[in-house]
Amino acid sequence: MSESVTAIIPARLGSTRLPEKPLLKDTGKYLIQHVYERAVLAKRVDRVIVATDSERIRAAVRSFDGEAELTSEAHCSGTDRVGEVARRLCLGAVINVQGDEPELDPDDLDRVAGAILSCDSEIATLAVELTEREAWLDPQVVKVVVDGEGRALYFSRSPIPWASDFESLRAANAVLKHVGVYGYPRKVLERFTSLPRGRLEQLERLEQLRALEHGIPIRVLAAGSDSIGIDTLEDYRRFAKQQAGKPRTSS
Repeated sequence: MSESVTAIIPARLGSTRLPEKPLLKDTGKYLIQHVYERAVLAKRVDRVIVATDSERIRAAVRSFDGEAELTSEAHCSGTDRVGEVARRLCLGAVINVQGDEPELDPDDLDRVAGAILSCDSEIATLAVELTEREAWLDPQVVKVVVDGEGRALYFSRSPIPWASDFESLRAANAVLKHVGVYGYPRKVLERFTSLPRGRLEQLERLEQLRALEHGIPIRVLAAGSDSIGIDTLEDYRRFAKQQAGKPRTSS
């Protein structure tokens, strides 16, 4: 019998740019519910749990019959929150799913699940090709460069790799946008969450750099589609408008 895979969605109430983001409900569903329902569709995910520091978020998840666990408010990253739940429930392999990406592709979660079940010594994550120079220059868009075996060399908010001609980078398929989904074999998650925060992690505000700074390899898989995160009120309004335009399905 193969090891089970649990998708854990870290969700905190406080957000610098969009407070109480998981509880936004202009679409008729909580934002966290959209994410939860997408994760449930993944065929290789056996269980979905929201990990939150807020009783209000836990109550919202339970209102749509989802599973939620309360965590400490002191965690410095989503993976640290995920790790608390994984330890408490003695879970096996875990996928950390961002709580503000309501259009994530369940097939991408299956790709990550397959990667961590086949290798118990490295993290798996996702990336898509970046096609717009403006996004490459945008510090809110995280970029990743990989080696010849598809493992991450570095993640940055800066435009990497650098070239004066962006089109030459595109032609070489060298510009990748990181999609913030992480798959952790159990022992790797335990190690990651026991490590101190890295210098580069703190400078770039990217938790995945903790793994690279401590020698944990990260395999970067090609995502089937770009998952657009909700970072600002404008992002959420665009998502809500898009949802309003979708045909309703009859039950």
